[in-house]
Amino acid sequence: MSSVSLVAIEPAKGDDTVRLQAAIDGLSASGGGRVELTAGIHVCRGLQLKSGVDLHLAAGAILRPVPDYAAYTHTSVSVIAEKSDRGMIVAKDARRISLTGAGRIEAGCDSFIVGDDETVGTFIPAEFRPRVVVFEGCDEVEISSIHISRSPMWTLHFVNCTDVAVRNVTIDNDRRLPNTDGIVLDACRGAVIEDCRISTADDGICLKTSIGPDRIAIGRCENILVRRCSVQSLSCALKIGTETHGDVTNVVFEDCSVSSSNRALGVFSRDGGRISNVRFSRIAVDCRETPDGFWGSGEALTVNVVDRVTERTAGAIENLVVEDITGRMEGAITVISTSSAGIGNASLARIALDQQPGQLGTARSYDLRPTNADLSPKADGGGRANAWTRGSDGRVIGLEHYPGGMPAVYVAGVTGVLMNEVRITRPTPLPQGWNKNDAVFETAAPDGSGAWQN
Repeated sequence: MSSVSLVAIEPAKGDDTVRLQAAIDGLSASGGGRVELTAGIHVCRGLQLKSGVDLHLAAGAILRPVPDYAAYTHTSVSVIAEKSDRGMIVAKDARRISLTGAGRIEAGCDSFIVGDDETVGTFIPAEFRPRVVVFEGCDEVEISSIHISRSPMWTLHFVNCTDVAVRNVTIDNDRRLPNTDGIVLDACRGAVIEDCRISTADDGICLKTSIGPDRIAIGRCENILVRRCSVQSLSCALKIGTETHGDVTNVVFEDCSVSSSNRALGVFSRDGGRISNVRFSRIAVDCRETPDGFWGSGEALTVNVVDRVTERTAGAIENLVVEDITGRMEGAITVISTSSAGIGNASLARIALDQQPGQLGTARSYDLRPTNADLSPKADGGGRANAWTRGSDGRVIGLEHYPGGMPAVYVAGVTGVLMNEVRITRPTPLPQGWNKNDAVFETAAPDGSGAWQN
């Protein structure tokens, strides 16, 4: 961003919100420029970026937002996520805004942890936690080179934005704190995410289309490019969904690496929006089993269409290409539709994976969550209530056993899946609970019963 003028801010001894906000407001009113935080520690409450302003953290600058939800009453946002309606740095209907520099944002998640649930291995989060960055309805947005650590909740959330660039950003969150998604593109049009490094407990890079206060989709998500990113995620590393109220189309993930993750690649349709023209190319994956109840367990690829509510059919997934995928998985590849919307024209090509047994055995079930049962989660879910909704039999609703054991590839309720050069190396002899067939296809027979093709 070209700077019209520069305002340098030296560290203050205490809360410097008023001075920082005044500098942002003044520069925006005079045509734009850069507010530069110089080396040292800067403490503030919520900040609102304005049109034409680059908030720049110079090398050695550390921005420490106040670790108190009440500090962000004046930077509330319209899209509520996990009960949060606040952000540490927000912008609304702004143009040409950026957050840049080699400095750091230390977001202070420790103050938003209220307990430790050893039964599921996660911290118990506070009921209300702010996101780090929320930009709504903005155009020409750039975030580059910043290092963000220990986010209390979602880290970067772009809502209904256009022309978004996120480059060379590092996000390093606590991998035991739920809902700490890395980058969320929510109904955005025209976005590039490249050369980023993300380590988090929840989704790494997630595309979705949520609904606004009027219960209508806030928009479409389209023309998105994600490339050369490395992601570690205890949910899904590179993901579309599950909130899919508006359409998602023209999305490319390429030349990325996924490690130490529950799931590598995921496409989840739930809410009526159609997902089409999606390509995953040249991605190295390493997917591991996780304790019963976490989202997924070691799948290299999960694609599913499930009606979240019976009165609204989920949107179809169409024109999906997954190609040149290498690495290892402890789960399987699953492509499943339980909805009449279905999955059409899906292609899996040049996939070379090593399927290895994990130590937990949890990968022997496939995961269709979130389901209708998760709309009213029980309060005892340990901070991830909608992940551990259990039926009368005590089992997590949405976790299903593979019929005949876990194959390498499981396709159910789907027509039009093309597989070419899909090579999954499996151990010999096969572990207990594994299907003797590498690929299992379940299709619906004309009489409605299940017909099997192995």
